[in-house]
Amino acid sequence: MGLLMSLLALALLLVSAILHAGWNFVGKTRTPTASFFLVANVSGFVLLSPLLFLHTDMMRSWPGTIWWLLVLTGFFQATYSTSLAAAYRSGDISVAYPMARSSPILVVMATTLLLGRGEQLSAWCAVGAGLIVAGCFMIPMRRFTDLRWENYRNTSCLFALLAAVGTAGYSIVDDETLRFLRNISDWNASLVERSLLFACWQALSSTCWLLLLIVSRPVGRNSLRKVLKHDHWIAVAAGVAIYVTYGLVLVSMAFAQNVSYIVAFRQISIPIGVGLGVMFLGESLSGPKVLGVLVLLVGLLFVAMG
Repeated sequence: MGLLMSLLALALLLVSAILHAGWNFVGKTRTPTASFFLVANVSGFVLLSPLLFLHTDMMRSWPGTIWWLLVLTGFFQATYSTSLAAAYRSGDISVAYPMARSSPILVVMATTLLLGRGEQLSAWCAVGAGLIVAGCFMIPMRRFTDLRWENYRNTSCLFALLAAVGTAGYSIVDDETLRFLRNISDWNASLVERSLLFACWQALSSTCWLLLLIVSRPVGRNSLRKVLKHDHWIAVAAGVAIYVTYGLVLVSMAFAQNVSYIVAFRQISIPIGVGLGVMFLGESLSGPKVLGVLVLLVGLLFVAMG
């Protein structure tokens, strides 16, 4: 039974990884903008909104801290979405996606050190962090002798790293918020249900921040009109994929024997994302890019095991 549960968790995570790489690929092909992610977030909110009616009474008793954390996680989500869109507009998905997907771990580890919690980081984590940095440096290189600052001093890499900061920010805030929600003892709801309810509010919070950014600028309003006219169904599908991906990860946690394996196995989406860029968008597949992805994956595995 334990083996069956583990295999089921791996199957769910594989589907999740394919969906994650898939919606990023779709976002890249549609000239990604903050407006695209706004529509995607609205569809995610609508998908999860029935949970609001099931738990209205309990939400009224939530402390103010939870609501402020929801505002903060929405800000970081909006930062992630706008930065990821900018990275995809100005560069290859096979470069931006691995950097945006892996770098948050480095930001989280740095934050842990700054907060004086260095004892939580093992030697495995330190080695893994070094490998992640090495992998990120290799990915933009065309040749192994091509280690120059110009390869990284570009708009795509800058926004990919900013997207990573957004991911790290909402990951830290989400962890704190979910601790609050999991510790509510008189609430008749499963952990997955609580997490999905949180994701629903997170989608709404991110939507509000994105809407504020978009409607405040003429270029943003024009972009929103274009998405609503030409790409609304694709953005809706991307939003459903985003939140189905999140749900699959949560469900897989109930079947996995070790959550650290989930953290590691989710990164299988990185080579999938690179492969989609190479096969369907004609992006280059250099030796350093291949090796960089492999080194990065090993580093992530070390971090998960540590």
